[in-house]
Amino acid sequence: MICIDLEASGLASDSYPIEIAWACAETGRNDSFLINPESVPGWIYWDEFAEELHGIEPELLQQDGIDADEACRRLNKALKGEEVISDAFDYDGFWLRRLYQAVGMQPSFRLVGLDAVLSGEQRIQYQFIARTQFRRHRAMRDVEDLISAIRTVLYESP
Repeated sequence: MICIDLEASGLASDSYPIEIAWACAETGRNDSFLINPESVPGWIYWDEFAEELHGIEPELLQQDGIDADEACRRLNKALKGEEVISDAFDYDGFWLRRLYQAVGMQPSFRLVGLDAVLSGEQRIQYQFIARTQFRRHRAMRDVEDLISAIRTVLYESP
């Protein structure tokens, strides 16, 4: 089971991904990186409320972020042929499409929602568990929380 999370410049239609993390629950393989928005023309939208949630400042992205094309190549190499789970399928799917379209590439993996691994009843249980977690809103921490909540539903529920 591989899970992914993205942080973004905001929630508006002109927002873009600024941090991506993924982890494989079985093997422990994982990766996390920031994306430099200056590597994509037109990626200028910034929501200060979103910055308050994730704590990532534009200067950090410029300093430590990788180029968008490198981000796509890195994801494609690591996740090729995999089904990758998101607990925010609509948002994460939107930002992944923006990323890949910005550099003219296609993902080598398939993004799926929680319904790919959890039944309707289990998704309700997941929501209860997720609400009790302290969401830190950095991508890798959110991936760890996602994996933990899915495991709790799948393996510890009656």
